[in-house]
Amino acid sequence: MTTKFVHHICIQTNCYEESLRFYRDALGFELVQESPNFHNRAFNSWLKLEGFYIEMQTNKVGEILNATDSHSKGIVHFCLWVENLEREVELMKRNGYSFLVKNGKEIYHVENGRLCKIMAPEGTIIELRDNVGI
Repeated sequence: MTTKFVHHICIQTNCYEESLRFYRDALGFELVQESPNFHNRAFNSWLKLEGFYIEMQTNKVGEILNATDSHSKGIVHFCLWVENLEREVELMKRNGYSFLVKNGKEIYHVENGRLCKIMAPEGTIIELRDNVGI
């Protein structure tokens, strides 16, 4: 079998600057390429975290992108493993971000660790997870 790995996901956004700031400043992605005026879009950009990429696209000229929700088909969130979940949550909260609450808690235990979820400005749900409590 040949080597396979996930290279990137593509996220579309109506709020490019907010989304870019979130992924870069809050989650630690590096902006590696920003292409303006890309196929009738204001931007098509590439962000990198370790070996994982996000291709971020703005809406096409004259187009408004519809929101997704957790009851949609297909991908409903993606997950980033973090070394210290409390530290990441506190840092993001200090920078004005809030987390999705489940049963009154931001961080909750699940099988194989703990997690929390945050919604990016364009509506993508990102799960942050660690291995504490295994």
